[in-house]
Amino acid sequence: MSKSSLLSGVTVVDLSRVLAGPFATMTLANLGARVIKVEIPGTGDDSRAFGPFHNGKSLYFASINCNKESMH
Repeated sequence: MSKSSLLSGVTVVDLSRVLAGPFATMTLANLGARVIKVEIPGTGDDSRAFGPFHNGKSLYFASINCNKESMH
């Protein structure tokens, strides 16, 4: 069994924001869980405004929320 499939079939709803929660759920996603990040409607997670930016998008947000689906 590879590490990427350890949590295959598990779905996690991520209601966290900024650092600790998103990091924890990123780890679960990297281990194969389906993670659905629910953000503040209209504005999204606060960390979308944290730099550095590339093409107008937060690299911080992208790095801490990789492998997740997002709803906002």
